[in-house]
Amino acid sequence: MQPLQYLADAIRQRLARYFLCITHCGRHRCRATDFTAVAYYDTALVNNAAIIARQSRLEDLGFERMQRIFAVNSIGPILCAQQAVKRMSHRHNGQGGVIINVSSASARLGSPNEYVDYAASKGALETFTTGFAKEVAREGIRVNCIRPGHIYTEMHASGGEPGRVDRVRDSIPMGRGGQPEEVARAILWLASAEASFITGTFLDVTGGK
Repeated sequence: MQPLQYLADAIRQRLARYFLCITHCGRHRCRATDFTAVAYYDTALVNNAAIIARQSRLEDLGFERMQRIFAVNSIGPILCAQQAVKRMSHRHNGQGGVIINVSSASARLGSPNEYVDYAASKGALETFTTGFAKEVAREGIRVNCIRPGHIYTEMHASGGEPGRVDRVRDSIPMGRGGQPEEVARAILWLASAEASFITGTFLDVTGGK
């Protein structure tokens, strides 16, 4: 089963309500469209979309690459959260809800010589998480963030190194890369009632790195 399908099915079974936000980022603007209530109620938003580009040092990065990475990884989640708060917040007659932003361990580690622009875009997402969580804490909305580490996904191929996780796994204290389902289960826990007093928090899913 694909990790996103696993997560969607789990949220449907445990929370019964969720929605999907599709963000379109063009050359000159980024907008949220097709904000679809899948099951009539709006309870959980998982901001998981992200992109990387080929591994590169900073001096070789082009402006359009940096602009697109920040549009998708930073501005996109903000736009989706903006739509979510209009549906979830008590001040908009909503029933409350949960927003989970998916960052990356690179926001802490910096990804030197590889993806400093990607790492910076995730750092921006984390700053947003902190401020937004405080902004809506008394409106029935919890906002949290997870930081996946080296996970076996197809994303590494778009960075030019499909086998990257195996190359770096010796640097991971647990000695292995993570599986997408392990990230999905962490998201599911943060979205559940078991985490009802948790907001503005960052959960590392990194094998100890």
